Amino acid sequence: MNNIAKCQNIINDLVADALVLCDEANMHYLCGFSPSEGIVFITKNEAYHLVDSRYTETAQNNAKKTGLKVIEINSSFEKELAALAEKHGVNVCVFENETITLKRYNRLKEEMPDVKFVSLDNRLMLERGRKEADEIVLMKKANAIAERSFLELLNFVEVGRTEKELAAQFDYIMAKNGSHGLSFDTILLTGAHTSMPHGVPSEKKVSEGDFVLFDFGATYNGYHSDMTRTVAVGSATDEMREMYELVLKAQLAGVKALEAGVRCADVYKAAYDVLDEKNMAQYFRHGLGHGVGLEIHEGFNASPRSEDTFEVGNVTSIEPGIYLPDKFGIRIEDVCYLSPRGRENLSTVTKELIIL
Repeated sequence: MNNIAKCQNIINDLVADALVLCDEANMHYLCGFSPSEGIVFITKNEAYHLVDSRYTETAQNNAKKTGLKVIEINSSFEKELAALAEKHGVNVCVFENETITLKRYNRLKEEMPDVKFVSLDNRLMLERGRKEADEIVLMKKANAIAERSFLELLNFVEVGRTEKELAAQFDYIMAKNGSHGLSFDTILLTGAHTSMPHGVPSEKKVSEGDFVLFDFGATYNGYHSDMTRTVAVGSATDEMREMYELVLKAQLAGVKALEAGVRCADVYKAAYDVLDEKNMAQYFRHGLGHGVGLEIHEGFNASPRSEDTFEVGNVTSIEPGIYLPDKFGIRIEDVCYLSPRGRENLSTVTKELIIL
């Protein structure tokens, strides 16, 4: 089923006449690229992409594949939308209540005062979470770029290099290797800084015996990759090795527990319990994983509070970690795909402790 048909099913399920999308990732899901501004408008029988002149040619090229009808606006987006809604006799319209700005919502209400707006909630996100084969191809390309770049960067990691210097080099290498952009700001930390799960690269220099933590991702045609690896420089103490093996054991337990039909919270617990056996779970201070796709964090997440259940088509990270303040931190992250044939780990770089 194509993405327009998926949206039309949502319209029918909500007993509505149309669906309006303004969120960049949702628009990409329909139009095949990420316009910074625009509207995708879908009725029971037609689908439109409203753009300004900056995106007309790109939208028309993509429309050859997507089937959207491209309209270059002559006034405001909201006025053009209102005219289309009137043309199609729209009385009830579904809108992105979870992501729309209040300013835009008020404009829509002002231009279409007789239209009733009903909430989309997470319905389209659930569809986006069930990845199609062509989406997985793009995610594998993004992942391959990121992995190749990581292995290349390891040649430059040495005593005296700063976190910021290495992070900048990493970003350059990923661009050189074909990344269309970063999945997120690269996290590259060394020594005691690795105890901060989402620390920001600084002028801190790599020292002998440090852990260096890399959390990174490339993008390809809008789709993201995500990976974390932790390596040691020169040597590793017995404690560092023991804690690394514990995190790896927890990560493998999380991957093994990941199956369609399993509660996200139960997959989290599988990894958590491994750490808890060694009284280290208190140092695991975030969720086990999150959905990945057109956004680096999308849809479900594997946390103890999650009420979600994994489905066929889902792509999720599995990333346990332990963080010992003022000492060191370790995180190991893969991205896994629940294909119709079973679980597939998209990440291929070794998880054995690398000592540079």
